[in-house]
Amino acid sequence: MRKSNQKQKIFGQELIMDLYDCNSETIRSKKKILEYIDKICEVINVKKYKKAIVERFALHLDYAAGYSFVQLIESSLVSGHFSELWNRAYINLFSCKPFNAEKAIEFTKNFFEAKKVKKRVLIR
Repeated sequence: MRKSNQKQKIFGQELIMDLYDCNSETIRSKKKILEYIDKICEVINVKKYKKAIVERFALHLDYAAGYSFVQLIESSLVSGHFSELWNRAYINLFSCKPFNAEKAIEFTKNFFEAKKVKKRVLIR
């Protein structure tokens, strides 16, 4: 049984963002998504591991069609999916290395020109 006064070991933090009413051209552009990946890694000060995977698929399902991406980073990963039907972005940043979540939220909101952001930060 764990004593309540023992310090909890933290593995990392995860930022989950749901962005609403995004710029429709930006979320449909592989070039802009790759630019976002490069810049958000700079914002949260993490090192990318190899190239990002960015694919547009699920075109037969109007509610699911759009780009998805995964960028491995040395301390975990950055991932996301974009809904072209609803102009939404769903982005996760997970890192064992601490990062400034508020700075990441503000940058992401501005980059995709989202009108609203629903966010959660998990300590894992």
